Amino acid sequence: MTMKNRWIALYVENQVGVLAKVSGLFSGKAYNLQSLTVGTTEHEDVSRMTICVTSDDITFEQIKKQLNCMVEVIKVMDLTNVPLHMKEILYAKVKGIDAGQKAEVFQIAQVFNVNNGNVKVADIGEDSILLECTLTEHRNNDLIALLKKKFKHVEIVRGGAVAVEAISTSCR
Repeated sequence: MTMKNRWIALYVENQVGVLAKVSGLFSGKAYNLQSLTVGTTEHEDVSRMTICVTSDDITFEQIKKQLNCMVEVIKVMDLTNVPLHMKEILYAKVKGIDAGQKAEVFQIAQVFNVNNGNVKVADIGEDSILLECTLTEHRNNDLIALLKKKFKHVEIVRGGAVAVEAISTSCR
């Protein structure tokens, strides 16, 4: 069976304990969450969760069925093969660098801004730079790999991805 990343969007009641119940379902069945983000929607009493889980087809179907059985879950949407707009937030702190290395960090940020990227300098210190990035997971992985290759002290803080279904079919 093929293991791959699969994406689910859940609309859930925005109330205390719902996140714990949903994450408890995953931990109770030993499903590993790759990413989980939650935020309110245009309706204050409804939240949307974007979840990435690595699983095979059979396990993924079980996950969707179990989520659908939860009282607090309003809607389950499988986004795995749907055209999406998806970004994840990442902060990368490059520490212990000199002026020449700072210039190199600025150049890297510029390169990653090509093709709808969004990498900006969020903060700068005497010997460090903090980058704020909203890229796809793949582009964030590329950025992290490059920074770790070029610099000794790189600190990464990563948020989960958020996704919305595309209006047109030319996205992913």
